[in-house]
Amino acid sequence: MATCARCRRGRRFVDRAQAAGAYDGALRAIVHALKYEGRRSLARPLAALIRGRCRTMFDGADCLVPVPLHPSRRRARGFNQALDLARELRAPGLTVNRALRRVRATPTQTGLPAAQRQRNMRDAFAPAWRARRLHGSVVLLVDDVSTTGATLDACARVLREMGAREIRAVTAARVVTPPR
Repeated sequence: MATCARCRRGRRFVDRAQAAGAYDGALRAIVHALKYEGRRSLARPLAALIRGRCRTMFDGADCLVPVPLHPSRRRARGFNQALDLARELRAPGLTVNRALRRVRATPTQTGLPAAQRQRNMRDAFAPAWRARRLHGSVVLLVDDVSTTGATLDACARVLREMGAREIRAVTAARVVTPPR
């Protein structure tokens, strides 16, 4: 598995990350329909795709933690697509732990360069008010799309502070940018 230059330069809090596929074509259309058109029934086939293509990420995981939306965005959208995906990824012994909350409303990441995405996510997350303990656990962080990994890394930083031993991330899709 190759590591991009940006990831090699800075400290990352996500130990391993994997996406079910590239964010283009049919997968992009499906994720877009789930997220922006409210087609929540698509969470189930997307979760099946994640489970099938990211199989090893689940080995030894203790819980699934969905990336939270800010309450204002959650109200506007009516649901959190990452939570829907996490619920569909549940398995015996693997529960959904809503350990995080988004404490700062951030502008959409769409169209922002990598450095701005990192700044945009700084201090955007905190432990949930009644978060279950994570001490020594292997956490599987769940989101719909990863572009630069800024959101996942900001979440992982808080999870690490909460005592998680290892943080893995799975997404339905990953934006792939061609080398310059």
